[in-house]
Amino acid sequence: MGSQEVKLLNILLSPMCRRVEWALKLKGIDYENIEEDIFNLSTLLKELNPVHNKAPVLVHRQKPIAESLIILEYIDETWNQYPLMPHHPHQRALARFWANLADDKLAKGSWVAIMRSSGDEQEKKVKEVREVMEKLEEEIKGKKFFGGDNIGYLDIVLGWITCWLPIW
Repeated sequence: MGSQEVKLLNILLSPMCRRVEWALKLKGIDYENIEEDIFNLSTLLKELNPVHNKAPVLVHRQKPIAESLIILEYIDETWNQYPLMPHHPHQRALARFWANLADDKLAKGSWVAIMRSSGDEQEKKVKEVREVMEKLEEEIKGKKFFGGDNIGYLDIVLGWITCWLPIW
């Protein structure tokens, strides 16, 4: 498939955009990367994601898909090579649960702890983030990846941690 069918509106330092890039690369999908300026978003991005006006946005056959977790599932359902989601419905539900928890508590909590708080508020957020990290450590215990022997959906969702979070 040529890259003219798949485009990714992307912001270089966005962990949510990295997720989509990693999934496309794992699946071997050619795509056109359209780099956005985080301080001056393009008209195209605003047209393709008018609700949130943010990246990533995947465009496949002229149809936009927004929000990284939704995009990851779309990629997995559209291209069968290298499955990202577990096969069993219960395992898929658990992967979605952990992904949503990671986005809600880990990503947002880390952002607040690092960039938007100080003092008692910061300590509270750091504690919340640590608790989620401990739960995730229990979930991966004894496994090579969250997805088992291969990188999967949850590994991609959580991959940003190694390059974005300081060690507390």
